[in-house]
Amino acid sequence: MKQYNDNSIPYITVQALAMPKTDAILLDSRELKEYETSHIKNAIHVGYDHFKIDSVKKKIPNKDSKIVVYCSVGIRSEAIADSLKKAGYNHVENLYGGIFEWKSNDFPVYNSAEKETDSIHTFNKVWSKWLKKGIKVYE
Repeated sequence: MKQYNDNSIPYITVQALAMPKTDAILLDSRELKEYETSHIKNAIHVGYDHFKIDSVKKKIPNKDSKIVVYCSVGIRSEAIADSLKKAGYNHVENLYGGIFEWKSNDFPVYNSAEKETDSIHTFNKVWSKWLKKGIKVYE
């Protein structure tokens, strides 16, 4: 990941995020088909290609909220997190390894019906090599 990210946003590990006392608001910066296949419980879909900062401002008016952004592995989420920082959000973190790391550490993911699933949308065949556990889904 170091070759793709510039570390402009601090990382949070999946283990730290999974702790029961974590009160972060989760933003999923993948595309809708990826989110609908599986997402972390209670994550808000914000997308990447059609991301709108105004929609986040409406959903999260408090700029001191703790926000964790994730995507598949942490590249798109860094870009979205940068946008949040530029918009004045003060506590934004990037989930290290994204949903792939989350699932690879046996944390649950949920489909569009909010049922636990093993399926993970891996964006494409090339990126699917980074998912170590779960059922790889891509077009």
